[in-house]
Amino acid sequence: AVRTTIAIRGPLTPEHWICRQQAASCAWRGLRGERLSGMEYMQTPATSSQGNILCCTCGILIPPNAANMCVSCLRKEVDITEGIPKQVSVHFCKQCERYLQPPGTWVQCALESRELLALCLKKLKSSMSKVRLIDAGFLWTEPHSKRIKIKLTIQKEVMNGAILQQVFVVDFVIHPQMCEDCHRVEAKDFWKAVVQVRQKTVHKKTFYYLEQLILKHKLHQNSLRIKEIHEGIDFYYGSKQHAQKMVDFLQCTVPCRSKASQRLISHDVHSNTYNYKSTFSVEIVPICKDNVVCLSPRLAQSLGNMGQVCVCIRVTSTIHLIDPNTLQIAEVDNNTYWRYPFNSLCNPRQLEEFIIMDIDIIRDQKLGAGAGLRFDFANANINDEFLNKMNPHHVPDVVLIKKSYDRAKRVKRRNWKLREMERDREGMDTDDERQYQDFLEDLEEDEALRKNVNIFRDSSKIPVESDTDDDGAPQISLMEMLEDLSLNDAT
Repeated sequence: AVRTTIAIRGPLTPEHWICRQQAASCAWRGLRGERLSGMEYMQTPATSSQGNILCCTCGILIPPNAANMCVSCLRKEVDITEGIPKQVSVHFCKQCERYLQPPGTWVQCALESRELLALCLKKLKSSMSKVRLIDAGFLWTEPHSKRIKIKLTIQKEVMNGAILQQVFVVDFVIHPQMCEDCHRVEAKDFWKAVVQVRQKTVHKKTFYYLEQLILKHKLHQNSLRIKEIHEGIDFYYGSKQHAQKMVDFLQCTVPCRSKASQRLISHDVHSNTYNYKSTFSVEIVPICKDNVVCLSPRLAQSLGNMGQVCVCIRVTSTIHLIDPNTLQIAEVDNNTYWRYPFNSLCNPRQLEEFIIMDIDIIRDQKLGAGAGLRFDFANANINDEFLNKMNPHHVPDVVLIKKSYDRAKRVKRRNWKLREMERDREGMDTDDERQYQDFLEDLEEDEALRKNVNIFRDSSKIPVESDTDDDGAPQISLMEMLEDLSLNDAT
């Protein structure tokens, strides 16, 4: 009798079935006494003697590892993603386009940005404490799908010290939720701080200039409501910090002084918490461009013995004055003004237009023959403390302010515009349009003033110039203008 033993290791493959059939045929022929040829002996598969081992579960050849199992069987036995949620909720405010970062912080994140990736991973931080994060990245999704997909690669030590690595996808579902700041904006009455800006003057040139500075530095974005009244403007905020930031900006921009107060709204005796509403009162100096002022003798002496009667040529962080007799220029800062205050002797409505017939040039000056604006001291009824004490011989009969041009031609030729803040208007004067045109003309005439203002090209106007329109009025060049881009233009 002949006994034949065939050792087949691992799962039965088609080759193993052929080997098994041939082995059975050889065994049967051996029992019949037939002699087997050497070509009919089958070679057994490779064993561990060749550097590989067999999986203890399925029996396939694998490189040696601590678990003695193949990757497929190891994944069936152990799931290292267990306990990690595959779908997570993310809250998004559509009004301000911010995401909620628990417990109560709202952050600005762009799609597929590092900030958004960090925010999503923080939601998985507690469930991923027992695994090691190797890689994380976004998978593309439709922008309107309200889904954020992140592919994660993690590692974890499993049986007998074996390291298993696995890749999976977490789906973050975006749920709309309005943040507290936007709630206050929609309510319009729920505010915690207000900044009341006032200027006791009949002209609003300083307010127009201040509006452009606020727009340029985007300080109006944190306000819940902006309300314009006769002598000023009110800014409402949801937090005291934002209001304080506005006050600090005003103090660095225009000569002013501020005063803060607060009112108790409610008090919780159990938690000992107080709810206040804060009010910041900001008073801007009552001086505008082209105002004629009379300084105190002490202030005029401290400014280099300049004349007491001066003209304000510009109001920025300081008051810029010029002596019309000597053309001496001086600056009065915020602290100096409130220590030696002075008032305006006239307003723009009191200026009279006149014609200069001839001039005698004493030094280089910009004011030549032509039309201009003046203030007539001789025929004006003025009640001022410092002017009444001056020697009448030192008070000029007329003070020339500036040259004047045809307003209709300037408006027609103007191919630029300014942006405006969205605000509620109450008790507005019908003279506001004329005052606004005066401010636009000041920008055209003063290059130093418009350096702090964003001027945009008005694409709706096509300037048409002719020989009759060129009256020498100053203009703003295209190099100083910005393109007024918006979302509608981009689409």
